[in-house]
Amino acid sequence: MTSTRSAYKGPTQRLILAFDVGTTFSGISYSILDPGQVPEIRSVMRYPTQGVGDAKIPTVIYYDAQGTARAAGAEAMREGLYELVEDEGWTKAEWFKLHMRPAGMDEDATYPLPPLPAGKSVVEVFADFMRYLFNCAKEYIVDAHPSGKDLLSSVENKIEFVLAHPNGWEGAQQEQMRKAAVLAGLIPETPEGHARVQFVTEGEASLHFCMQSGLTMEPLKARIAFCCGRREGEGVLIVDAGGGTIDLSGYGQRAGSKGHEFEEISAPKYLLRGSRFIEDIDVITQHFDKNSKLTFRSIDEPCFIKFGGVRDRDLSLGIRSGQLRLNGSDVANFFEPSVTCIIQAIKYQRENARQPITFVFLVGGFAASEWLFSKLKTTLEPLGLQLCRPNTGVNKAVAEGAVSFYLDHFVAARVAKYSYGVECTVLYEEYNREHRARSSRIYTSLSGLQRLPGYFDIILRKDVRVSETEEFRRSYAITARNMGTLRRVEESIMCYRGTLTIPQWTDEDSRRSPEFYCKVDIHETM
Repeated sequence: MTSTRSAYKGPTQRLILAFDVGTTFSGISYSILDPGQVPEIRSVMRYPTQGVGDAKIPTVIYYDAQGTARAAGAEAMREGLYELVEDEGWTKAEWFKLHMRPAGMDEDATYPLPPLPAGKSVVEVFADFMRYLFNCAKEYIVDAHPSGKDLLSSVENKIEFVLAHPNGWEGAQQEQMRKAAVLAGLIPETPEGHARVQFVTEGEASLHFCMQSGLTMEPLKARIAFCCGRREGEGVLIVDAGGGTIDLSGYGQRAGSKGHEFEEISAPKYLLRGSRFIEDIDVITQHFDKNSKLTFRSIDEPCFIKFGGVRDRDLSLGIRSGQLRLNGSDVANFFEPSVTCIIQAIKYQRENARQPITFVFLVGGFAASEWLFSKLKTTLEPLGLQLCRPNTGVNKAVAEGAVSFYLDHFVAARVAKYSYGVECTVLYEEYNREHRARSSRIYTSLSGLQRLPGYFDIILRKDVRVSETEEFRRSYAITARNMGTLRRVEESIMCYRGTLTIPQWTDEDSRRSPEFYCKVDIHETM
């Protein structure tokens, strides 16, 4: 299908880089904007030390005893590295992205995260990995484009970055990622530098990928139109199944749009689950992740994981000629927690969406698994849900979709994941049962009225649809003995992440009260 993207109208050449720093694997995509030309999205398909080019590299860094990054990504997979790691006492940093996640997210996770290297913060590790990605991107562009070196020279201090992150991350995590970008040397610590970084959720990036990359073949494009356009009011659920996390996002075509403008129809969901099964044996894990995990399709067929040479043999452990034999039923058990979790999350999203969902698009590295696809298809089709996935490129969905987000911006409205408001006081009402229960807190205000503190006044409620230009306002009054104290006022915006639909008091939910989100500084202007 012909791209609907318009030609770039800017006066000078520009470069857009998108980083998908995944829990277990990462990737880079980019677009070179030439005046008068329709922008194209490309991916970095080869990294230094890679024997065979691949769009994804492990999200791994090795540090030496002095805390210096010595090998990252593809470098961490090179021949002979394990001996060097062991001899020199290097420390491995993996799954470090999850140390950045919001406090309390996925509290039911039953396995601990690998610790960060001693003396390293998550921002520092993140910065080291982004510095590596940036250098790889520049090297690839120079090698892949005849004028790549001249391009980098002309845009050196103007490169714009799109950083993808899980659905559940918020402003605090984006700020940490921005600090890492500064520390990595991607941007300077200035307002202009900060403006060169944009953020997109992995779910939204995946929708853009479905629209412009892996699912641009006419049959699947027609399905999107059929699902979200011709059958008015219906939606599609994007499931991004990665190596360690799962992101779910529901979208519907925006009313009155011409087929390329979407809005969220349910609050995005993020799950700390994924396709990591074998925890300790690195070599076997690598082969399982790259081969067996994706090709396994039946509990009646054994799975063979090659990890050694023909002399490696231990029949008691199922090892013969350097291959580990696993029963199909055992491999199926590896998948079961992730499959069950995804199915439950899909059902939840469908039940809570503002529009009916009839299609599910599966992307992400785990989406290539034949077993996962067949199990989901078998379960979802009787529920009236049709499951689709692109033929190729599922592991590039987030990185390429992040570039499309910058270029195309298909999503015009989103759904608030939480409720936001302020803690304030209200007039005491004796007939109100909730007021009487808190009567011990009554105080007399400067105006002589009895008031109650601890009221949570919602400005933006959870699950409310929010367009990009929409503002939510509430008016409040402050009394003071001295006018001078009102010349500058600081007020905290609170965020409620609990389960109550409309919380009214900060003490109403004993398990999770509203938490500080950001501060508003109000001052007198002359």
